[in-house]
Amino acid sequence: MDSIMDSTKGIAVVTGAAGGMGSFIARRLHRDGHRVLLTDIALDAAQRIAEDLSPDGSTARASVLDVAHRQNFVDALAHVQSLWGTPTIVVNNAALTQAADLMTIDEPDFTRVLNTNVNSIFFGCQVFGAAMADEGYGRIVNMASLAGQNGGTATGAHYATSKGAILTVTKIFAKELAAKGVTVNAIAPGPHDLPVVKATVPPEKLDAVIAGIPVGKLGSPDFIGDMVGLLTAANAFFVTGACWDVNGGLFVR
Repeated sequence: MDSIMDSTKGIAVVTGAAGGMGSFIARRLHRDGHRVLLTDIALDAAQRIAEDLSPDGSTARASVLDVAHRQNFVDALAHVQSLWGTPTIVVNNAALTQAADLMTIDEPDFTRVLNTNVNSIFFGCQVFGAAMADEGYGRIVNMASLAGQNGGTATGAHYATSKGAILTVTKIFAKELAAKGVTVNAIAPGPHDLPVVKATVPPEKLDAVIAGIPVGKLGSPDFIGDMVGLLTAANAFFVTGACWDVNGGLFVR
């Protein structure tokens, strides 16, 4: 399968692709020549991006995917297989970001954030990873976060907890799928120049957040797209189970 992938482009599925980081990732993968299924609960927004990328729908489509439930991944796999075939690239990007006071987070909010953010990675790796393994080739990238490494700053503790779990899930599936030609890696971004950051951090506090970043500025989501492109390349077979940090020096290890 590796020799085939060296000469042909693949099939990518990106979750949470209707906006923010997911849209940058989807655009980059499409620019690399892959067919891209943009999935999100916000179908209209995902559809607009898909139509911008491929007006005739031949190389980009949009589909609804609520990542909190396993069956939805099973349905999404069947959908992309009916369109183009088994995906060769999956980017588990969808997440629920929520700021909250640590000592007053209630059970419904905690469960909702954990179910969305952890289920999305676990079942994305499980369902799509199994299909890729059957084909002998695949590239999975899980979007983690600096919050899962340093305990979070501007985001809630439930968000940080979920993002920490993603790092473990990545290692589990990397070990399980490595011998079957499927790599599984994580990217852990710090604060980036995205609407979600500006919506989460109050305007009066954003300058202080930026001042606390050693490089003195927010990250570029375009670069995250470039990193996904690198990790999903055919010759990236020797990188698996890794977490790539992109945080402007906020967390150094």
